[in-house]
Amino acid sequence: MNYKELAKFIIDNVGGKSNVKSVVHCATRLRFTLKDASLANTDAISNAKGVLKVVNAGGQYQIVIGPDVPQVYQEVISQGGFEALEAIEDKDAEKEDTRSPLSKLLESIASIFQPIIPAITGAGLLKAVMALCGTLGWLQNGSQTYVILNAMADAAFYFLPILLAASCAKKFKCNQGTAMALGGLIVYPGLTDLMKGVAATKSAVAAAGSYEAALAAGTITEGAAEGITLFGFIPIQAVTSYASSVIPIILGVILMSYVEKFVQKICPKAVKFFFVPFFSLTIAGICTLAVLGPLGTWASDWIQIFFTWLKGTAPWLVPTVVGVFSPLLVMTGTHYGLIPIGTNNLTTVGHDAVVGPGMLVSNTAQGAAGLAVAVRSKNPDTKQLASSAGLTGLLGITEPVLYGINLKFTFPLYAAMIGGGVGGLFLGIMGVERFGAGSPGLLVLPVYLPTEQAAALGYTINNFIFAILGVAIAVVASFIACWIMFGIWARNGKLDPKELGKATAPAAKAPVSAQTATVADSAVYAPAEGELVELNTVQDEAFASLAMGNGVAINPTKGEIKAPVDGTITTFFPTGHAIGITGTNGAKILIHVGMDTVSLNGEGFEPLVKQGDTVKRGQLLLKFDLDLIKSHNLSTVTPVVIANTDEYKAVKPVAPGKVTTDDVVINLES
Repeated sequence: MNYKELAKFIIDNVGGKSNVKSVVHCATRLRFTLKDASLANTDAISNAKGVLKVVNAGGQYQIVIGPDVPQVYQEVISQGGFEALEAIEDKDAEKEDTRSPLSKLLESIASIFQPIIPAITGAGLLKAVMALCGTLGWLQNGSQTYVILNAMADAAFYFLPILLAASCAKKFKCNQGTAMALGGLIVYPGLTDLMKGVAATKSAVAAAGSYEAALAAGTITEGAAEGITLFGFIPIQAVTSYASSVIPIILGVILMSYVEKFVQKICPKAVKFFFVPFFSLTIAGICTLAVLGPLGTWASDWIQIFFTWLKGTAPWLVPTVVGVFSPLLVMTGTHYGLIPIGTNNLTTVGHDAVVGPGMLVSNTAQGAAGLAVAVRSKNPDTKQLASSAGLTGLLGITEPVLYGINLKFTFPLYAAMIGGGVGGLFLGIMGVERFGAGSPGLLVLPVYLPTEQAAALGYTINNFIFAILGVAIAVVASFIACWIMFGIWARNGKLDPKELGKATAPAAKAPVSAQTATVADSAVYAPAEGELVELNTVQDEAFASLAMGNGVAINPTKGEIKAPVDGTITTFFPTGHAIGITGTNGAKILIHVGMDTVSLNGEGFEPLVKQGDTVKRGQLLLKFDLDLIKSHNLSTVTPVVIANTDEYKAVKPVAPGKVTTDDVVINLES
C-alpha cells in the first residue's frame, strides 16, 4: 500500500483540504469531520485500493482502512496540514459484530497474520521452487547455493514468532518493540541449545532406565541437567524449539498487553520509560517460558498419544482424521506431535501411514480451496493472493493460503477440511503409505512409489496410483465445496461487496435536521455544574488557541453532563469522553470531558444516549467518575466549544464564575 498516494486520494475525494474541519483515527478508521459531507465522493473512496469501507454516520465521515490506518493518518495530516489528534478506541465495530465465536477466533488469527502474509508467501514460493529444482536434479541438497537459498526461504518461518509479535502488538495495543523482544526470546539460540540439551538428557535417561545407567552407557555426561529452573524454583519446560510456532507468542503478547497497561497505570510518570518495558518483558517472558509456551508441547504430546492409539485401533481412519484437522493442527503448532510418529515409522519399518497421507490430501485440499477463491472472487487483490498462495499450497507449503485466504474468509477452511477428510478416507481404505519424507504436496508424490524394501513387503505400483487418486479426490471435493460456499456466503451478505465486483453502497446521509439547520441568535446553557473559566486558560493548545472554535470551559463539581441545547447527538466518542451536539438553532457544540481522558479508554464514563438521538436541553447525557479521572493525574476541566464559530457574527462567553446547568454560558449572534 502506498500511503502517500492513498492519503492524497482521500483528501482530494473528501472535498479537499478546505472541506475538512478535523480528522482523527481509531484502530481501523480515519474519522473526518467535514464541513459538507455531500462534497465527498463516497463511491470513489470506497473502491480505492487500501480502503475497506466508508461509513457516514454520527456526524463523522469514517473511512475504514484496517491495521494500516496509523500510517495513512500520518500522511493525511502531513499533506493536509491538519492538527494531529490522539487516536480513539474503535468500539463501533465490536457493537455491530454478530459473527459466531469461532468465526471471530479464526478471523482474529487471520488478521494477526495479514501484515506478514507477503513475507511467508514469498518464502513459501521460494521453498516450492527449491523443491521442484531438487526433484529435477537442478539443485543439490547441501550445496552452498542450497544453504543460502534455504536460509532465504526458511527465515520467515523460523523467525515467525518475531514477525507475529509485531503484528500481535498492533492488534492488542502494546509496544511493538517489547513484543518483538519477547518473540526473540523464545527463539534465542542460547536458550534453544539449553532446552535441546536438557531434552536430549531426559530422552537418554528414559531410554536407559535411570540417570546412572545413562552415565554408564555414555549417552550423557556427568552433571548433565534433566530439567531447567529459573531462580532455582520456577520450572521451565524444555521445549526443543519454538521456531515457526504460533500460539506461544500470541498468548505471550496478549499477556504482555495486560501487564503493560497495568504497569502504565500504577507506575509514576518519571520512571515509566524504564519500568513499563522492564516489567512487561520480564513478567510476560517468564510466564511464556514457564506456562504459555509449553501448552503447545503438552497438547502435541496428547495428540501423539491419540494418533498412536488410533493407528493401532483403526488404521484406515488415521488419514481421514489427519486430513480433516491438519489445518487446525498447523495453525496451533500442535502438528509437531505427529512428526515424531512419521519419522519413527520411516526409520524403523520404512513406511508411514500416519502423517504423510493425511497431510498430503490436507495440503492439496487447502491449495484447491485457495484456487477456488481466486476463480470466484472479483477483487483483484484477493485473486492475486489466492492464486499464488493456492499454488504453493498444492506444492505443500500451506501457510500463505491458510493464513492469507482460508482463515480470513473461514469458508475455504471448511472446504479444505471437507476435501482433506474425503481424500484421507479414500487413502485410509486403500491402505496408502509413503516410503520417504518431504513436504506433503504434489512434488513429493514420488515418495509413494514402493522402494525395494516396500516391494518385498507386498506394496505395488497401486500404492502410487491410489495416492494420486486420493489427491485428485481431495482437490476436486475441496474446490467444489469452496465454490458452493462462496455463493452461500455471498447470498447471506457475509462477503465484502468488492469480492463480488460491486461497489460499496453509498453511505446514508445524516438526518436532514442536522444538515439543513441554519444558525440563529440563541443561548447555550452550561452542560455541567462547576466553575466557569475562560477557554484560553485550559491546558490544551488546540482548545486554548480557539482553533477548535470559541467557547468556555467548566471545572465540574459533579460527574454529569447535560444537553446545553435542544438538538441531535451527532458525535459520541466510543470512549465516552467527548460529545458533539447539533442544536436546532444550528449551533454545533463539542463537549470534551477533561484533558487526555481518551487514555482511559472509556473507564469511568457511562453514556446515557447514543449517536443519532434527539435530546432536550437539560437532559442527562453522560455520567462520569470525577475521582477516577483525578486519580490518573488528569485534568477534569471540560471545554464547551462552538465548532462552527465562523458561521456566527459573534460568540460571546459569559464572565467566569460558578454555574449550574440552568445558567447561560455562551450567547450566539448570527
